Amino acid sequence: MLNSEIRPHHGLCTAFFEGKGYSPAFVRHMTFMINYLNSQNPDIRLVLHPDSICSACPHRRNDICESEQKVLLYDRQVLQFCGLKENQVLPWKEFRKLVFLRILEQGRLSAVCRDCQWQYLCSEKNQKFLTTLPKYDKIEL
Repeated sequence: MLNSEIRPHHGLCTAFFEGKGYSPAFVRHMTFMINYLNSQNPDIRLVLHPDSICSACPHRRNDICESEQKVLLYDRQVLQFCGLKENQVLPWKEFRKLVFLRILEQGRLSAVCRDCQWQYLCSEKNQKFLTTLPKYDKIEL
């Protein structure tokens, strides 16, 4: 089994990932991680440090994110909006559902990711998603 520590804000990143990223190695790894999480639905531990997704990021230096303070704010916002705690363990799909229901459906994406370089992509996709699927409970989260 893979290490299933996940930064809370990655619940948002994985929702709208489309094969763009920091490097080809990161894109391959992110694609692998999303496929693994969605197919295996492992129990995940929500952590406030670089996680299994970050392992291939070129912005990770000595096990620390170059933008650590910024992403830490994203992580804390996700935990707060979803009613979760650091080091909490839950199934991936349960976490993903909370992210959709308590952040995306509530229009809170920009409150979490306001200065993320990918926010424009996610906001556009989220808007399309919200207008085409009015009820999240009708899809498999």
